[in-house]
Amino acid sequence: MPYDDLRSFLNTLEKEGQLLRITDEVLPEPDLAAAANAAGRIGDGAPALWFDRIQGFTDARVVMNVHGSWRNHALALGLPKETSTREQVEEFARRWDAFPVAPERRADAPWQENTLTGDDVDLFRVLPLFRLNDGDGGFYLDKAAVVSRDPEAPDDFGRQNVGTYRLEVVGRDRLGLQPVPMHDIAQHLRKAEERGEDLPVAITLGNDPVVPIVAGMPMGYDQSEYEMAGALRGAPLPLAVAPHTGLDVPWGAEVVIEGVIEAGVRQLEGPFGEFTGHYSGGRRMPVVRIERISYRTDPVFESLYLGMPWTECDYLVGPNTCVPLLKQLRTEFPEVRAVNAMYTHGLLVIISTAKRYGGFAKAVGMRAMTTPHGLGYVTQVILVDEDVDPFDLPQVMWAQSSKVNPREDVVVVPNLSVLGLAPAAEPAGVTSKMIIDATTPVAPDRRGNFGMPTRDLPETAEWTQRLRSLLAER
Repeated sequence: MPYDDLRSFLNTLEKEGQLLRITDEVLPEPDLAAAANAAGRIGDGAPALWFDRIQGFTDARVVMNVHGSWRNHALALGLPKETSTREQVEEFARRWDAFPVAPERRADAPWQENTLTGDDVDLFRVLPLFRLNDGDGGFYLDKAAVVSRDPEAPDDFGRQNVGTYRLEVVGRDRLGLQPVPMHDIAQHLRKAEERGEDLPVAITLGNDPVVPIVAGMPMGYDQSEYEMAGALRGAPLPLAVAPHTGLDVPWGAEVVIEGVIEAGVRQLEGPFGEFTGHYSGGRRMPVVRIERISYRTDPVFESLYLGMPWTECDYLVGPNTCVPLLKQLRTEFPEVRAVNAMYTHGLLVIISTAKRYGGFAKAVGMRAMTTPHGLGYVTQVILVDEDVDPFDLPQVMWAQSSKVNPREDVVVVPNLSVLGLAPAAEPAGVTSKMIIDATTPVAPDRRGNFGMPTRDLPETAEWTQRLRSLLAER
């Protein structure tokens, strides 16, 4: 049964032993972020964290690390919590093939219970705000779904974008927003500003567990994240209409913030401790003017800690980066077997592929860099043979150490695009990209001495299962 809101998912996490209630009173800073940071250090089974005794706040409810383990990620997809990472990626890919699944419209959304408009709009009245890293320039909403439409096609449901973008609170009714140029909202804003218009947006917090997954997924410009959510859920995603902007928003959200990105207005935003594990500095960014806030009674504020991996962000954007790259590459190169883009949101990607002819693997690597995600993120690609598991790093390191001749197998392409947050970029937004071809050469490429590889003995698979069974019985 898919989850229609955050609260029902939290109930399941608690029943499965994957939600930990912190009963002591804690400080908003540094305790909330430090606890979420620590959750990323205690292993793949870390629980979500629930706080409701926060010094300085009355009746605040904060939840962190909701997607912050492979167990929680599996439960978000309706899978058993013991489902392995590789199995989750494979199931994710299988469900992708059901896309699109149209959403369903529902009335009486729970976030309609309370409303602030006009001079009453005040984020501080609704949200228990706190900093996530001690060098952050302010309070951030970093796990929101931001909804916008293409101003040139406002009735095209597929061009209605749902994305996760960092949002800094710069006033009671103002947010600084960073729209990475490669992302859809940046295209929407550019078109609106060219027309001299503000861009309407709806920002939803505390969503059902699949919405944050699709909001961070690199999809085509005219592909609907809501229709992908239906495919991943195995059921239509319930939507409601945001009353002020008319945008489609998740029915089960805790908070819905509506307003406009003001045309031509820029304000200092940042610094912020990013998914790269580095601060990104301060820049002049667009500003959201908030005109309406709707929220559930006693809303649950969901936030996400980012820092040096692994954190919740890395679990959240792992499979949802691997699978789109896999599907997009396979449309042109059916030889591609698997894609591992788990590392720093796909700044590094490992691809296993068969080859048609010499040099083929490098072509696959170059194509990965020009996918919708690759344009802004993929800076390094490692290509391995089809019998090498890209999720098994010892196998990948073996392939790289034994099959790479740096002079011929490492290709560096200068002056390509990357998101400005990439800390190695110079200047911001431009970088060199690298392909490492760790595949076995095939004709007409006859370099090296790879004619007699060792293979697993035929009985190895049987013995692997046998040893696992014996260990489980101890």
